[in-house]
Amino acid sequence: MDDRVVVAGAVFDGGRLLAARRSAPPELAGRWELPGGKVEPGESPEQALVRELREELGVEVEPLERIPGQWPLKPGYVLWVWTARLLTGDPQPLEDHDALRWLDPDATGEVDWLPQDRPAVARAARILAERTLAAGERRAGG
Repeated sequence: MDDRVVVAGAVFDGGRLLAARRSAPPELAGRWELPGGKVEPGESPEQALVRELREELGVEVEPLERIPGQWPLKPGYVLWVWTARLLTGDPQPLEDHDALRWLDPDATGEVDWLPQDRPAVARAARILAERTLAAGERRAGG
């Protein structure tokens, strides 16, 4: 039997990464994660990511690229992570979260991430740092 996919978004905006603090379930409350949720039947993972972030945060995002790898969650579930660009909206903790933080790539260690999110967060921070550096070089004309 295949594992059920849970998608999460490494949401970028202005050179920062969005972190969401869980409020539920109790065993995860207070820890930080990349926001997202389960892929529903008939949905692509990218469609699920857009829907979940709309429901959980009240924002519209554009999935960009999947971060290589997958991470086991509770039995029967596996985490896939995409980088995503914030299109519209100001993220709010609407469902399953009680706080949000925008983190610079070098500040991702300031929050207590859920263990399964840590490898994806590290990769997302590297991607974000590379993009921020490249954008700065383009603006500087070099």
